Amino acid sequence: MKLTSLVTSVALLGLVTVGYVTPGTFAPSIGIVASAAEGPSVQEKISLITKNKGQIGGGDQLRRFFYGDLEPLGVQPGGAGMVVNLYNKANNVTFSYCATYDVVVAVKKGRVTAFPASEVK
Repeated sequence: MKLTSLVTSVALLGLVTVGYVTPGTFAPSIGIVASAAEGPSVQEKISLITKNKGQIGGGDQLRRFFYGDLEPLGVQPGGAGMVVNLYNKANNVTFSYCATYDVVVAVKKGRVTAFPASEVK
């Protein structure tokens, strides 16, 4: 008889606990959804990459902002050996990227297959 009352007590406690969960617990709040939709514009992203040019981790920023939108144009000597020139067709901007140090070393409007050596050193 004691086992039956123990099982009943646990079952009731479980029902009360599950019934106490508020509906908003699993639904995202409107404030989170609205802030996720807002972000920097494309021009702000390009300006931020240009501002952080030469700093380690700039390549990560470039990949995050333009994931899947970069077309390699060529490689040239620079950085720590070679740099890759990546073109963003949607915004008509070319980035020169050094993979050794994960930095963007040059940014220029238009399709640039080779930057001047002084810009990609």
